[in-house]
Amino acid sequence: MILADKVALVTGASRGIGASSAILLAHKGAAVAINYFQSPDAANDVVEKIHAGGGKAFAVKADVRDPKQAAEMVKETEKTLGPVDILVNNASIGFPIKPFMDFTWEEMEAKLTGEIQASFNCCQAVIPGMVTREYGRIVNISSGLSKSPGDGFVAHMTAKAGLDSFTRSLAHEFGPKGITVNTVAPGLTETDATSFLPQEAKDGYAAHVPLRRIGVPDDVAGAVLFYASDYSRFLTGTYMPVDGGSIML
Repeated sequence: MILADKVALVTGASRGIGASSAILLAHKGAAVAINYFQSPDAANDVVEKIHAGGGKAFAVKADVRDPKQAAEMVKETEKTLGPVDILVNNASIGFPIKPFMDFTWEEMEAKLTGEIQASFNCCQAVIPGMVTREYGRIVNISSGLSKSPGDGFVAHMTAKAGLDSFTRSLAHEFGPKGITVNTVAPGLTETDATSFLPQEAKDGYAAHVPLRRIGVPDDVAGAVLFYASDYSRFLTGTYMPVDGGSIML
């Protein structure tokens, strides 16, 4: 129970990587707030799974791109579970996949601003309390595409690269306050977000991965747990690819 007495807030936790991370954090002792925006039934399913395992959790709705909703979400979490020790910024911001010349600036801007807004708002809401307690763990979910390009992913790549820099900036500023801020960067992972890909494409990708498979949400959740725990207490501003060896830094 390495997270006993800790409170975690996981955004976009109703499914996929967010859900797996929330369940694992709860299994290791944390009380967890399950943030969702459009999927209340899925979020409540995650809460029920945590309760069934003897853990503590509740679901909280918020569009984390909205600063007021993000602040209210944190207040509700503090009222229900206690001060937030761990923040996992995982909320997914949709984006089109197409060649650069087919993009409009409005499509690019929606992804760029939405991606940074989501983490910015949540960090601004939890960091003051972390500073007061001189303790905090922030984990930002990026993507291997922030380091390695892929056709059609210009908006996603650019937004996630910005998130990586945002992570390093906060790590530098708040390290003296006892707060660590780190990046987990999944490679291709089997989630709802990748369900549109044909199996042949997934198999083709896996053939070039040193571990010869694509990821599953539990693979990423393990990295989130590491950064959320005190096992990572002397790491901040780091970037961890969780991709079977596709990116080796």
